Amino acid sequence: MGQILRGPELGEAPGNGGGRGTECCDGPDPEMHCVEGGAWTWGEGGTRQGAGMGPIPGEAPSPFTRADLVSNLVSIAHRPHCPRPPRRHWNCLTPPLPLPPRPAGTIESKSSGAEGRGRYSLHPLFPRVGAEAEAAIKMAAAAGRAGESRRARGGGAPGGGGALLRGILLCVAASGSCWGNSVERKIYITLNRTAPCVRLLNATHQIGCQSSINGDTGVIHVAEKEQDLKWVLSDGPHPPYMVLLEGELFTRELLQQLKGTSRVSGLAVALSKPSPSPGFSPGLKCPNDGFGVYSNDYGPQYAHCNWTVWNPLGNGLSYEDFDFPIFLLEDANETQIIKQCYRDHNLPQNGSIPEYPLCAMQLFSHMHAVTSTVTCMRRRTIQSTFSLNPEEFCDPLIDYNVWSTLKPINTSSKMHPSDEVIMVAARLDSHSFFWNIAPGAESTVSSFVTHLAAAEALHKLPDIQSLPRNIMFTFFQGVALRNNSVLWVHTDPISQKNESVQLRVKNLVEALTRSSMDTNVSLQEVSQSQPLPPSSFQRFLRARNIPGVVLADHRTSFHNRYYQSVYDTPENILMDYPAGLSPEEALTYVTDTAKSLAEVATVVARALYQLAGGNSSTSAIQAAPETVSQMLYGFLIKANNSWFQSIIKQDMKSIMVDSVPQHYIAVNSPVNTTQLVQSVLVNLTGTVVNFTKEECQNPEKMSIPEKELYEYSWVQGPRDPNSTSRIPFCVRSTVHLSKALSPAFELKQWGSTEYSTWTESRWKDIRARIFLVASRELEIITLVVGIAILVFSLLATYFINAKADVLFSSPPDPGAMAY
Repeated sequence: MGQILRGPELGEAPGNGGGRGTECCDGPDPEMHCVEGGAWTWGEGGTRQGAGMGPIPGEAPSPFTRADLVSNLVSIAHRPHCPRPPRRHWNCLTPPLPLPPRPAGTIESKSSGAEGRGRYSLHPLFPRVGAEAEAAIKMAAAAGRAGESRRARGGGAPGGGGALLRGILLCVAASGSCWGNSVERKIYITLNRTAPCVRLLNATHQIGCQSSINGDTGVIHVAEKEQDLKWVLSDGPHPPYMVLLEGELFTRELLQQLKGTSRVSGLAVALSKPSPSPGFSPGLKCPNDGFGVYSNDYGPQYAHCNWTVWNPLGNGLSYEDFDFPIFLLEDANETQIIKQCYRDHNLPQNGSIPEYPLCAMQLFSHMHAVTSTVTCMRRRTIQSTFSLNPEEFCDPLIDYNVWSTLKPINTSSKMHPSDEVIMVAARLDSHSFFWNIAPGAESTVSSFVTHLAAAEALHKLPDIQSLPRNIMFTFFQGVALRNNSVLWVHTDPISQKNESVQLRVKNLVEALTRSSMDTNVSLQEVSQSQPLPPSSFQRFLRARNIPGVVLADHRTSFHNRYYQSVYDTPENILMDYPAGLSPEEALTYVTDTAKSLAEVATVVARALYQLAGGNSSTSAIQAAPETVSQMLYGFLIKANNSWFQSIIKQDMKSIMVDSVPQHYIAVNSPVNTTQLVQSVLVNLTGTVVNFTKEECQNPEKMSIPEKELYEYSWVQGPRDPNSTSRIPFCVRSTVHLSKALSPAFELKQWGSTEYSTWTESRWKDIRARIFLVASRELEIITLVVGIAILVFSLLATYFINAKADVLFSSPPDPGAMAY
C-alpha cells in the first residue's frame, strides 16, 4: 500500500514497533596445508592432484616410501574437513605437513564408475569404503608388520618402526580437535540451510518456538499426506518422533494435533516449490489489531476487523506458542538426504516394525527469554544493575526509518507551523513464521520500489525546488502495491466528519484521479463507509486528524495469498525472466511487473507534483521502467549486482551477498534492506559534488553554510574500464535515517498497550543435524560396559601402584657378590 498524507506541520515520524568447504581453513594460504574441495589424491601417470583440480606442475618423480603412505593416509583421515567458522576450533596444522611426493604407482579415488567401485565415504549413514582406501590401509598395515619383523631379526635401520609410530602420534597430537571434529562428522550430518522459528514476546504473551536446552531429538518420520501422521500420533513404536512435513501440510489444524502430544519432539518443514496454490499466510486475519486507529473510542464498529476481514487466509500460526522446535528446510538437496535416510532405516517394510539403528534428527533452538517483554526487560534491568557482566535475555525489535525531502530542511531545528509537507509512506520490513526468511515481494518490496521510482521522477523536474509545499518520502520499518491496473483509494470515514479534513481528502483524491489519465492505471474510490486497511497512516490518525489516503491493490480483503509468508517471492508478483540471461542481462531486463509498477509510480509522482503546488503539465513526469527493473532484481533476486555495488558506501561491502535478500526486521542494527534503500534513494535523488574523500566523510570540518541541510556519502562508483579498480565520488542528498524504536522502550513502559512492545529472545545455538541412533538397550549396555572398564582400570591402577616396588624393582647387579 502506498500512503499520501498532507498536513500543516510535520511531527516526529513514528516507528513501528552446503557444500564442501576447504580443508581446515577457508581458502588457500601459503602458511597452511589447505586443499580446496578435498584431500590430495594420486592421478593418472603418477601425478598428484586434488579433488576437482589438475596435477601440480613442476614436480619431479620420487620413490614412494612407507612414510609417504602414512602421510597420504593422514590426508585421507582428515576428510571431511574441519568445520567452517564460526564453529572452527582448530585452524590448519602449523607448521604444515609437507605434501607427499609423487608415487611410482597410482592410487586414485573415484566417485563413480561403470562397475560401481571406488565409492569413498566415512559416514555411518553411507558406510561403504572405497576399494583404493581399503588397499591403502592394508598396505600401511603390511608395511608396519614388515618393519617390526626387520627389527626383531636385528635388520633394518634402528628405530625405523619407532620413527613411524612417533610420526603417527605426532600427526594425531598436532591435529587436535580437527580429528575430534572429523569423528563428529562421521556420526552427524549437519543441515546447513535451515531457518528456525524463534521466540518473540510482547507486553502479555510469548509466541514462537524453542527446543530444550540440550536440543530435542527424535526418530524421523516423513509425512507426505495427513494419513502418515497416524504412525506418529499412535502407531509408531519408537517415540518421540521428529516429523518431516511437506509444505502443503503445514497448517494450523495439523499443528494443533502435533502440539498436544508428547510423541512429537520437533518439526522440520520442507519448502514447497511451487508455492501452495490455495495460499498460505501465518499472519492474523486482522493485522495490527489493537495498534491501529480503530478502537472502542474511535470507530468501534470498525475495530477488530468487524467490518472487513483484511487477511482471510491468515491462520495465526506466527502468533502461537509451541513448546517444540520447528525448522524450515530451505535446500531441496538436504531434504532429499533426510528422506533417503528415512527410507533406508525407518520406513516399515511389508508392515513390519523397522529395527535399530534408526535415522534421527536433532534440533537446537533454546531461547533465553520467557513469559513476556515485561519479565524479560525487568530481568535485563536487574542484571545490569547488580552484575558487571549482565546476561541479555531479549532485545527490542529495532531498525531505522529512511526519509528524504525534495527540498532540504534543517534537521537540527523545528519547522515553522505554516510550512506544509506532503508525506508519502511505504513499508520497509516484512515478517514470516521463520526467522530471517521474509522475501516480502508483494507486501513490502513492490511498495517501496514504486515510491523510490516516484522520487526519482520528481527530482528530475527543473522547478521542483520552487514548489510552495515540500514532499517527504518516508520508508517505515513496520503497506503494499501489486502490479495491478486498478488501484483503490482508501480513506478514513471517521476523520472525514470534520469538514476541513473532508475537503482536503477530496482534493487528494481528485489529484490522484487526474494523474492517472493517459496511463494504464485506473483509480477507484472505495465506499466512504469502509475503514482504512492496516497501514502506517492509522498511527498518524491516533495522534491527530489529518487528511490522507491509502493506495492499495484491493478494495476489501488482501489479494496477496502469501501475506507475511516465506512464499511471498518474486513469482508471487509474476516476475519472469527469459532463460539463458546472464546476471548482468537480467539486471537490466524490463519485466512486465516493472512496467506495471512504473505506471503506478508515474501516477503517484504526478499527483504529488500537483499537491505540492506545481502548475506545469504533468505529462513529462514519467517513472523509468529500467530503474524499477534494477531495483526489483536487486531487492528480490540478487543484491550483489553491479548497480548496487556502484552506489553503496565502501564500508558496506559486507552486505553484498549472492543469496536472495531478506527483509526480516532486525534487532540492534540496520538490516541490509534499510542500508540498500538508503543507498538507492541517495543515488536517485542526490547530486554529485566535487569533494575529496576526506571532505565528503567529514563535512563538519568544512566551512559550508548549508552542511546542516544535507547528508554526504562517499560511494564506490562504477568500475574503471581500464582497470579493476572503481571510480569513487561524493554524493550530496537529503536522505536521512531515524531510529525506529518503539516509545515503550524509551519510556520503559514495557507493558504498554499504546505502543508496540515486541522483543526477540536471545539464543545460544541454532543448528540441525541427523544421525543414526541405537536402541535404548544397546545404549545401556554400552554405558554399563564403559563403567565396568573404568572401574577395572581404577582397580588395576591401584594394585599396580601398591605393588610398584615389587613389579618394577631393579634386578641385582650380577657382578656384586657377597662373601
